[in-house]
Amino acid sequence: MAKHRASLPQLTGEFFLTDGGIETTLIFLEGQELPHFAAFHLLQSADGEGVLRKYFLTYAELAKRLNTGLVLESATWSQSGLGQRLGYAADALAEANTKAVRMLEEIRAQYETPEAPIVISGCVGPRGDGYIADSAMSVPDAEEYHRFQIETFARTAADLVTAITMNYAEEAIGVTRAAKGAGMPVVISFTVETDGRLPTGQPLGDAIQEVDDATGAYPAYYMINCAHPSHFDQAVDAELPWLSRIRGLRANASRMSHEELNEAPELDAGVPADLGREYAELKRRQLKHLSVMGGCCGTDDRHVEQIALSCLPLFRESA
Repeated sequence: MAKHRASLPQLTGEFFLTDGGIETTLIFLEGQELPHFAAFHLLQSADGEGVLRKYFLTYAELAKRLNTGLVLESATWSQSGLGQRLGYAADALAEANTKAVRMLEEIRAQYETPEAPIVISGCVGPRGDGYIADSAMSVPDAEEYHRFQIETFARTAADLVTAITMNYAEEAIGVTRAAKGAGMPVVISFTVETDGRLPTGQPLGDAIQEVDDATGAYPAYYMINCAHPSHFDQAVDAELPWLSRIRGLRANASRMSHEELNEAPELDAGVPADLGREYAELKRRQLKHLSVMGGCCGTDDRHVEQIALSCLPLFRESA
């Protein structure tokens, strides 16, 4: 087994950056072809690996300049399902996961300081479409489906597993149980529709409570991703106990719905400064435990920098 951190430093409440929308950045800004949105496929060539390294170095440099913590998320979202579509055998999938984490290890060795820790996360995604619960599994099936990738991460230097764009509770529970079985901390990141509910119609708070009830509150924390703040601000507009479980946010720059994003021929990058102010307002008023901040579809380092500049003063005020 690889050596992992004894604890997750982002749980101290200090500010941690994470990256933006990796797939949309690579496709629309870097001109890369990603079959089925599979960023990990770039690891098949030296040139592709160079593109990924450049992407992550951008955020390492940003965190260094702002002297913040950083969560590096491996380029392996939905790798299990997408890898099968692309013809990857099991050993090739394991190697891609390992290479993705090894790259982040090298970046951490170059950039981490005692004042600005860097955490490596093994990224897991949904079995089906991130926007639609179209391949819904039972909890046991989800646990079995995700076990291989999570156990692979457990043999690397990844400090935790993050399941991004979860859209129904049963899969999130299965991921959590697989992570617990592998001895890995896990973060669950749900996506929501424009009404602040999961694609299944379940309220966000109910989904968080269902996962916690089924797993003994095993997730280290929860996140929201792939939705604009205006889509869920009303859903978190109350002093409810489950809000303290949300520590991370990776919002979209665009106000479009998931359906509209799927149909959009061009990237909607929104206004980075506006997104930064919206994050700060959420942190100030509603998501007071928020400490891990990055972006999702349509965002890049410009957005993440504005998020940091808007939110860092809030952390200094509470210090």
